Amino acid sequence: MSTKYVYLFSEGNGKMRELLGGKGANLAEMTNLGIPVPQGFTITTEACTRYYEDGEKIAPEIEEEINQSIAKMEEIAGKKFGDINDPLLVSVRSGARASMPGMMDTILNLGMNDEVVVGFAKKTGNERFAYDSYRRFIQMYSDVVMELPKSNFELIIDEVKEKKGVKLDTELDAEDLKELVVRFKNYYKEQLNSEFPSTPHDQLMGAVKAVFRSWNNPRAIYYRRMNDIPSSWGTAVNVQAMVFGNMGDDSGTGVAFTRDPATGENKLFGEFLINAQGEDVVAGVRTPQTIDELKGIMPEIYDQFAKIADNLEKHYRDMQDMEFTIEQRKLYMLQTRNGKRTAAAALKVACDLVDEGMISEKEAVLMVDPKQLDALLHPQFDAKALKAASPIGSALPASPGAACGKVVFTAEDAVEWHNKGEKIVLVRRETSPEDIEGMHVAQGILTVRGGMTSHAAVVARGMGTCCVSGCGEVVMNEEEKYFELGGVTIKEGDYLSLDGSTGKIYAGAIPTVSAEISGYFGRLMGWADEIRDLKVRTNADTPADAKQAAEFGAEGIGLCRTEHMFFDTDRITAMREMIVSKTEEQRRAALAKLLPMQRGDFEALYEALGGNPVTIRFLDPPLHEFLPTAEEDIIALAKEMNITVEDLKNVIASLHEFNPMMGHRGCRLAVTYPEIAEMQTTAVIEAAINVKKAHPDWDIVPEIMIPLVGELKELQYVKSVVVKTADKVIADNNSDLKYKVGTMIEIPRAALTADEIAKDAEFFSFGTNDLTQMTFGFSRDDAGKFLDAYYDRKIYESDPFAKLDQDGVGKLVEMAAKLGRQTRPDIKLGICGEHGGDPSTIEFCHRVGLNYVSCSPFRVPIARLAAAQAALKFPR
Repeated sequence: MSTKYVYLFSEGNGKMRELLGGKGANLAEMTNLGIPVPQGFTITTEACTRYYEDGEKIAPEIEEEINQSIAKMEEIAGKKFGDINDPLLVSVRSGARASMPGMMDTILNLGMNDEVVVGFAKKTGNERFAYDSYRRFIQMYSDVVMELPKSNFELIIDEVKEKKGVKLDTELDAEDLKELVVRFKNYYKEQLNSEFPSTPHDQLMGAVKAVFRSWNNPRAIYYRRMNDIPSSWGTAVNVQAMVFGNMGDDSGTGVAFTRDPATGENKLFGEFLINAQGEDVVAGVRTPQTIDELKGIMPEIYDQFAKIADNLEKHYRDMQDMEFTIEQRKLYMLQTRNGKRTAAAALKVACDLVDEGMISEKEAVLMVDPKQLDALLHPQFDAKALKAASPIGSALPASPGAACGKVVFTAEDAVEWHNKGEKIVLVRRETSPEDIEGMHVAQGILTVRGGMTSHAAVVARGMGTCCVSGCGEVVMNEEEKYFELGGVTIKEGDYLSLDGSTGKIYAGAIPTVSAEISGYFGRLMGWADEIRDLKVRTNADTPADAKQAAEFGAEGIGLCRTEHMFFDTDRITAMREMIVSKTEEQRRAALAKLLPMQRGDFEALYEALGGNPVTIRFLDPPLHEFLPTAEEDIIALAKEMNITVEDLKNVIASLHEFNPMMGHRGCRLAVTYPEIAEMQTTAVIEAAINVKKAHPDWDIVPEIMIPLVGELKELQYVKSVVVKTADKVIADNNSDLKYKVGTMIEIPRAALTADEIAKDAEFFSFGTNDLTQMTFGFSRDDAGKFLDAYYDRKIYESDPFAKLDQDGVGKLVEMAAKLGRQTRPDIKLGICGEHGGDPSTIEFCHRVGLNYVSCSPFRVPIARLAAAQAALKFPR
């Protein structure tokens, strides 16, 4: 059976979303419900896919189906396409499966030419309206189909208004609009060296191709990446009979929601314009009136619209976003879709719909996008102030929230300014672990280099600090403490505002407001927790992070990075002393200074998590990261360590590695220096014993995680050091404490030999940041420099460091989970890479049977909701 590529609205229904796109399926559904919809047809998403397969050409059989559908439309409307007496004019709009507001293009009034406009003017008895519709069509077609900038046509309009001495478009009469038509067509010919197309059929085919092309325009590609929409879906095209809101004071057009999209309040919310077309409302060219005011102007239309809105909400069982047009006191519905809403509104609407008996609690859980919760947990810019601001640049939205403060360029300055009571924004080429204190006190962080999972991004998300990373356009001058961006010079002490949710960067101060968490949040999260199978833990290295995560509902720590505890000023000296030691004895003396500090940290973490499991990863980064690089810092440290500058430089040089990502780090440090593992084990076990004494009812079972294992014997060696040390501490304290030793699966070889490794590992935690680096052979700190080219050429659709690559890295995770369980059926399996807070990755973890995901504290609610949605979609 041959494929059908075109469906009349009357031939489709709401369940055909994949084929007809969201808009087409809803237009078909509204037609079936008997709602007044201008009739038309939908060209399917399969036709779009075919267009690209055929080298961006429309196949003859698809063109033939379009022609047949136009003939059927003419029958329904009783008008002819291109008729000079009573023409059928159409709109051409995109409509993907997933709602992508404003991402693709629309053309109105298609079918106009020099002859048709004369007949149209006679038929409507309104010459001004006819020529206004014609000039709009030329402008839209030139912009959308031929890519002539719309703004150039606006300049021509301004010239005509100036010549006439008027300010508003509406003050131009029919003769002025005729002049615009001539000037628009002349401009078209000058720019493109061809006449404006006059045949309605050619116009239609050009418009259909333009909508297909707009599926791959830069803003659509970016939106798809942000919202996990595959490029393979394609877009449908909706061709619909035009109805006119610009036929006079008895006509109008508007957009309305069945509930307030900002607050979720259950009342009609919207705007309309009298004597206007739809684009005027959306474009903000004129100030619209509120939907309530329609009651006074056309009460019968308002009542009819309110009734339709109520019926649509009940039918779709969700808040609706509707477009409508009134043509000479007759109402037409042009579209309905589930309305985009703020996070606060999403929670209120979901809970209200349950209370109204419209949906179940499970349906409410599925209704809220987990990613939206980010907006509830972080400070935001004041909406009014943000509207008036223009960004000077943008980069990767690495950690959400809003930040405003004075610019500083070093972590030391950040701490110093913070101590003086200043709010600061830290600007760095890239951050390193030694910047942690400065990052911690900053309102926000801007980096020139690095991607969504660079050091800055990972640490900022963990702390809930706004971060914009990888802004390559920044011209940095760290010596003189200023940078340039977007033609603006920002000096130390100047105000800078960052939006970590959009990646936008603003010069000057934009006030921020604290996030508000409502009671609806608690209700929805309660339903989610009852449904989900996956446990949700947090990645936390400090008691403050752990406490924050526990407040957000974390059920343990899945990753404590112990190295982050060594960068505080009172500890880094002992750490450096340990690194420059020449003998084991000297090393042990330095480690003895670190032991009580580590023990105290672990006690505070156990306390913060109230007896829930805590997984502690032993020292992971290469040792050179703890040593200074600047000459004055090296001189100061040598003096402090009581060694020569030359000796210290020799140590630093000896630790230099060509590829530290694959160098002397992780369990390799414990193999070389087992005394480090001994100190850390002692601290972990002593802390657990102390906290258990204080809380006898808590079941504390520390989980010691050996990082970067790639070989069973490697794990066995380090584990033997851990077990020997732990058992001695337990015996010395007459304790019956239990503990577990496991490993991080972050090297492909470990995944491939997981059945062997599980002989000695009591749990696996998948470190998907490193596993992704190792599998792709990418450095996550540098990949941002070239990944944009991969997105542009559609080699990748998303950043593999932000969204787990399920086909490659995911296969290794699934294989390791399966092999691990074959050896040890009760092995505990979790994920603690940055992917642990990504909803699509969480769904994958649920499907492959992991026990928990671990993510940064501010992503815990997102993970809880995503885990519940995964359980509803894929019951175990």
